Amino acid sequence: MAIIPGRQQARPEKPFALFLIGMRVNRLWAVNRWGPVAMAMPRMQRELAQKPGAGMLWQKNFSSGRTTLALQYWESAEKLFAYAHDRAGEHFPAWAAFNRRARDNASVGIWHETYILTPENCENIYRDMPAFGLGGALGTVPATARMGGLRDPFPQVAGPGLPLPGTQE
Repeated sequence: MAIIPGRQQARPEKPFALFLIGMRVNRLWAVNRWGPVAMAMPRMQRELAQKPGAGMLWQKNFSSGRTTLALQYWESAEKLFAYAHDRAGEHFPAWAAFNRRARDNASVGIWHETYILTPENCENIYRDMPAFGLGGALGTVPATARMGGLRDPFPQVAGPGLPLPGTQE
């Protein structure tokens, strides 16, 4: 991936959804119990890559020990929920199958979190990075604000020859 030089920021123009989803392998030896759950996510991600109209803007997978995380940015919560409930898509049957087996399957845990974000409540800065996160979802422009969009609560930092904020020399 190409590095975008300098200080960049994404500038969302409308609300969007940040969706985090993942699983935790609770019993390593029970591959037959957590394996089907682990195999469902790549199918959904391939499907979403082939359906840009579904509303997923960008996604990246991470793992830490027994826990996985898929970080996704969506055009809207409505599009995310529409995908989740689409009976003809990959998610709904995988969700139904998991729920049928979950009652007796403590070998794997799943989790998700959904956040609806508005432009005025977003802060982001990327320096010498490839497209990533919100910048990967929306694109970036050269950063013009120190805090990447939010009001800086500390407009001046005290240092040698500088007064503390709120004091006078």
